[in-house]
Amino acid sequence: MIALLTCFWLALPSKLFRTPTCYVIEDKDGNLLNATIAADGQWRFPYNKNVPQKFIDCITTFEDRRFFKHPGVDPVAICRAAIKNIKNKGVVQGGSTISMQVIRLSNKNDKRSIWNKIKESIMAVRLELSYSKKNILALYASNAPFGSNIVGLDAAAWRYYGRSADKLSWGEMAALAVLPNAPSLVHPGKNRKVLLQKRNTLLDNLLQTGKIDKATAELARLEPLPNEPYRLPQNASHLLQRFIKDNKNRKQETKIKTTLDGNLQKNVGIILQQHQSVLKGNGINNACALVLDVETGNTIVYVGNIADVNNKEMEADVDVIAAPRSPGSALKPILYAATLSDGQILPNSIIPDIPTQIGSYAPKNFDLSYDGAVPAGRALARSLNVPAVKMLQQYKYQRFYETLQQCGITTLNNNADFYGLSLILGGCEVNMWDIAGVYASMARALNHQTKNYGKIDAADFHSAKYTSTNSEQRTTNNKPETRNIPLDATSIWFTFNAMQDVMRPGEEGLWQQFTSSQKIAWKTGTSFGFRDGWAIGLTPKNVVAVWVGNTDGEGRPGLVGIQTAAPILFDIFRLLPSTKWFEKPKYNYTYMPVCRQSGYRANVDCPDVDTLFMPPNALKAPLCSYHKIIHLDATGTYRVTAQCESPSTMQHKSWFILSPAMEFYYRQRNIDYIPLPPFKPGCDFAESGKLIEIIYPQPDAKIYVPLEINGERGKTIFTAAHRRAGAKIFWSIDDAFVGTTQNFHQLGLNPAPGKHILTLVDENGISVSREFEILEKENR
Repeated sequence: MIALLTCFWLALPSKLFRTPTCYVIEDKDGNLLNATIAADGQWRFPYNKNVPQKFIDCITTFEDRRFFKHPGVDPVAICRAAIKNIKNKGVVQGGSTISMQVIRLSNKNDKRSIWNKIKESIMAVRLELSYSKKNILALYASNAPFGSNIVGLDAAAWRYYGRSADKLSWGEMAALAVLPNAPSLVHPGKNRKVLLQKRNTLLDNLLQTGKIDKATAELARLEPLPNEPYRLPQNASHLLQRFIKDNKNRKQETKIKTTLDGNLQKNVGIILQQHQSVLKGNGINNACALVLDVETGNTIVYVGNIADVNNKEMEADVDVIAAPRSPGSALKPILYAATLSDGQILPNSIIPDIPTQIGSYAPKNFDLSYDGAVPAGRALARSLNVPAVKMLQQYKYQRFYETLQQCGITTLNNNADFYGLSLILGGCEVNMWDIAGVYASMARALNHQTKNYGKIDAADFHSAKYTSTNSEQRTTNNKPETRNIPLDATSIWFTFNAMQDVMRPGEEGLWQQFTSSQKIAWKTGTSFGFRDGWAIGLTPKNVVAVWVGNTDGEGRPGLVGIQTAAPILFDIFRLLPSTKWFEKPKYNYTYMPVCRQSGYRANVDCPDVDTLFMPPNALKAPLCSYHKIIHLDATGTYRVTAQCESPSTMQHKSWFILSPAMEFYYRQRNIDYIPLPPFKPGCDFAESGKLIEIIYPQPDAKIYVPLEINGERGKTIFTAAHRRAGAKIFWSIDDAFVGTTQNFHQLGLNPAPGKHILTLVDENGISVSREFEILEKENR
């Protein structure tokens, strides 16, 4: 007896159904976004424990009226069916309960025999001992056949009526409820009269049992029967790809409720299609966009590419959000925040912006021009490349590499030395998912700075997510973690303020005149070869990231972030609610005297000093090295020394002094810049520091000079700068004199191919030399 009971108890498997199910994603409100067909070719949605009451009423009325009263087997129904079958001399009615049908469906046993019925009856009783009536109904609703390759109520509702089961009418639900008993009735053009008769009979029975009223029954009879199956919604197809990939590693349920906003997802998709329809005229085929909620990191919009599945050349199936691409200048704000946090610069410390060559690496600004010296915040707003490289050279690329990883960049698959200084100009690979997550983390940390008393909570730095589960939610009273994030909230605040000063496309800076304009911190990026156009923007509420380009890596002229991605970015922000700007930090800051001209900590020689709000490590910033005391004659016209002017008649003034190369470019853009006065005639020359500086060529430069239209080799323009106005420079190449310049030091020369030494000497014998090489055409 014990053995029989043991066999009875162990007869029910731990998991009844092991058939593959569709991958299904829903938006935050439970609306279907997309689904894939199951591995066995069936439209079978995952198990759903929530069965609509309409279906419960319909299926129990049609299949098993005593479902809630019997223990899995209904003797009354069996006797009734037996009597009816004997009278009709054939099987016209079955006595199976819903519990027995669940057992039969789980065993995939379609053979009807007395022995199978006995086994189903025993297993049904066993089923009732472990599962509630609601769970049994849910198992039935999720696995019953509904015609063709459609299995389960959820799949049937979407395929036959284009909406979820809980939104079906009585007529629609009744039509679905009769299908598991005879799934072939739904075949278009066949058996329509039989299906209609069965549905209406069920509606009559529902009326008789008081489940519906007369008016409802009459209206339900007028509803049409389902025809050809609907196509399922095809929204967020790339997020569905991501979910499938993630799920293969985690082995979780194949259906999730995402954090997406369904309506916003559709509208952003429309915006991308509209812009891409214009961009494709220039051979730019692809675009993607990601919108995150800052506070939670939840994904609100995930449009991984344009929607053009019929044109294979467009490669619209590629999820660009997950694809590593060159970020162009999109990492510059992170470097700016890191250098501020470290105290290496202040928000508006001037950074050299001159032709630069570091080893074999020679960065250039996008417009190929130079400012000489530019405030760091302004360099970020204008996305100048040379100042960014200078800042990275000071911060060290190895350290920045680690900073990116600590903040959440996961795609740096090579070591720091592989990228070098090009790391800041797009010489690495990042994906949109990571970089948007980093900016959301920075914004989140700034939003929480008051709550955390100015400290960075490392838990605020986490990747974006597209599902929201209890385990992912953070409580508001968590104490800040001690994990090191090399940024501080005040530096992040300065970074975002610098980013909002960027001129918006098509608005010529006039947006600030409108009080309703949304404040947005944003940054563009353009990869080498015009292959990627980026735009990333943020507010205290949202982060929006946009990419434009070609998935095959083809570059196109005009494919720059400001022209292609930025207009899409601002169109998306117009769909989002406006919000107040970031609150100025209340903790972890300092006030300090700052030189107004150089932007560094004021030294005793700085004439104009402002006491300003600064990041906490500003005390570590260097003192201003650009102001020095010079000695002038009584008229203030000439510099003098004690050998030619009595100290009692001298004027001692603080002077803003740049290097010759910085001065050469700086004075072209700053008309108020006053160069150093010349020495008074008769005074011994007493200059210190750099006097002559070669601007071009850079050290060890390799120069290719193309042929002119007439077939002759063109000239190379050599450029230099001298500290003293009016100074003469004598030029020679390989010890052969080639020319003299005064005031404006440029000379067009045509050296022969090969290695050369350029030497410059001024009137006082001060000299400087530089090696360079002229290349032959075939060695280019």
